[in-house]
Amino acid sequence: QVQLRESGPLLVKPSQTLSLACSVSGHSITTNTALWAWVRQPPGKGLEWLGYLDYTGTAYYIPSLKSRTSISRDTPKNQFTLHLRSVTPEDTATYYCTRVADYWGPGIQVTVSS
Repeated sequence: QVQLRESGPLLVKPSQTLSLACSVSGHSITTNTALWAWVRQPPGKGLEWLGYLDYTGTAYYIPSLKSRTSISRDTPKNQFTLHLRSVTPEDTATYYCTRVADYWGPGIQVTVSS
């Protein structure tokens, strides 16, 4: 069974970098049958896709956040990580990692506040 779980800080100050890790079990992130993505949902709003990794580790980002976003992976740990730079209160959201789009982590609620 494929399982994903997000981990990281629950509170980040403005201008800092938010780093969230997604630990995956039950499926290797290097297998060429899946994409691995980060998605967020701000309070009261819909889902927003941030970017994803393919099985080679190549990352793709949505244009509006490309300048602040990077996604990397740690293959021995079977993890992939989101880095979101220069955060503002508008980045407050529940962040999810997903094996696009059939398995999802439970989400982690992150608040950006001083």
